[in-house]
Amino acid sequence: IDYSPSGAIDQFYSDLSVLDKTGQEVDRKTIHVNEPLKYRGVTFYQADWALAAVRVRLNKSPVLQLPMAQLDTQGKGRIWGAWIPTKPDLSAGVSLLAKDLQGTMLVYGTDGKLLTTVRAGTAVEVNGVMLSIDEVVGSTGLQIKADPGIPLVYTGFGLLMLSVMMSYLSHSQIWALEKDGKLYVGGRTNRAQVIFEREVIEILDKLAESKIGEDKSAIAETALAS
Repeated sequence: IDYSPSGAIDQFYSDLSVLDKTGQEVDRKTIHVNEPLKYRGVTFYQADWALAAVRVRLNKSPVLQLPMAQLDTQGKGRIWGAWIPTKPDLSAGVSLLAKDLQGTMLVYGTDGKLLTTVRAGTAVEVNGVMLSIDEVVGSTGLQIKADPGIPLVYTGFGLLMLSVMMSYLSHSQIWALEKDGKLYVGGRTNRAQVIFEREVIEILDKLAESKIGEDKSAIAETALAS
C-alpha cells in the first residue's frame, strides 16, 4: 500500500500469479486500481483491501495469529479490531485496534480506555503480560470478470456499423430493352429518387443526340454516294 504525505492511502497493490493445471506459473503481474491482470478472457481487478489478522506473542508463547474484524464506525473511517486474552481462562484481555498496515495499533482495556500504543516489531506490557506484535496481516479484495460473449458483441457492433455505413451509399440500377425498333429504359435506386430520375433523363437525352448524329451521318454518306 502506498500512502500520501497526509497518511491517507494513495494506492494499493496485489501481486497475482496465474498457474496452469500442473502448477506452473503462466502469467504474473502486480495489479492496482485501473491496472488489472487479463488472461484468456478473464480480468482480475484490484477492488479493495482490508486487515485480515494480527500475529502476536504473549510472554514467550509461540506466534499466535488472531483474526481482525472490521468495526462499525458509522461511516467515520475504517477500523479493524482483535481481542487478545491476557489470562489462560480468558477472563481478561485487551483490544487491539488498527486502521491501516503501517503498523501502529491502539491497545484498549476492558473498560474501553486507551492503555497504550504499540507498533509491529515492538512489545508492550499490559495486564502483567508482555504483548509483542510480530506483524499485521493484510488482505486484498479482487473482482474477477469473465464475459465470453464480448467477442460476439464486438462482432455484432462492427457489422451494425458497417450496415449503417452501407445504408448511406446510393445503389442504382438501369435496364435497357430494345424491342421492335424501340428502346425501353427502366431503373431503380434506394436513395435520392429525384436525382436518379434526372440522371436517367440526361442519359436518354445523350442517347437521343447520339442517334440523331448517326442518322445525319448516314444521310450525308448516302448523298455523297449518289
